[in-house]
Order: sequence, then C-alpha cells, then structure tokens
Amino acid sequence: MARPTKFRGEFVKQAEKLCLLGATDQEIADFFEVDVRTVYRWKADNDEFCQALKVGKEAADERVERSLYQRAIGYEQDEVKIFMPAGSPSPIYAPYRAKIAPDTTAAIFWLKNRRTADWRDKQEMAHSGDVAVSVIERKIVKASN
Repeated sequence: MARPTKFRGEFVKQAEKLCLLGATDQEIADFFEVDVRTVYRWKADNDEFCQALKVGKEAADERVERSLYQRAIGYEQDEVKIFMPAGSPSPIYAPYRAKIAPDTTAAIFWLKNRRTADWRDKQEMAHSGDVAVSVIERKIVKASN
C-alpha cells in the first residue's frame, strides 16, 4: 500500500514563484521539506506542477539572458550621489545617469553561445582533395620496408 502524497494543489503556484526567483529542484524540495526525488515524482505525476516549474524556470533564464546581453553591450542606469557638506543641516542628493561600460567577458560568452560556428575556441578544419605522393617518396617508403 502506497503512502499518501504530501503534494497539495497550492504547491503549483508556490513552485512557479520559486522558479521565477531562480530556485533549483533541490531548493524546491528543501522548501517543501521533501527529498528532491519526490519533486521529480510530482513533476511526473502532475502535469500542472511540471508546467509551472518549466514556465518559472524559462522566465528566470530569459531574465538572466537579458541581463547578460545588457552587460555585453553596456547600459545606463539612474543613480544618486549623496553629499554631506560641512555645516549643512542635511545631506544633498544629486541624481545622475551612470553609464556602465560593455563587459568584454559577457560579450565573448554571449557570442560563443549564440554564434558557436564563428566564436568557439576550437575551430574544426575539413581537408578535402587528393594527396599526391611523389616518385621519390614512394621509393623511400619501399626502401624502409
């Protein structure tokens, strides 16, 4: 006789939210206080739970992809500098637009993954055509045998 499952319908939405925050299957298992194999079983037994995890993980991955792209090309963001001049009763807030330079490592990583044929470290070379062997080379091979 099988043990009753700890799975509840509300786990679907909770798991999706956890995945949106970047949670792994192990972290989801820890949240629900079950073994990770139980989460795998829940995914196999409950399509709604499985789809919720896929949707959440896909959205988190897309967010990271956008962030990596922004790092690769550079971006601007609003920031505030806070000054406390001598004798001033309160600080002075100076908002400004900071320019973040492109990150070379992020650009290389992006290109290696998106344009692997052009940017991979190891280039594959294909050789084609005939190899001609001269009469002298044939004599050397015969002499060494």
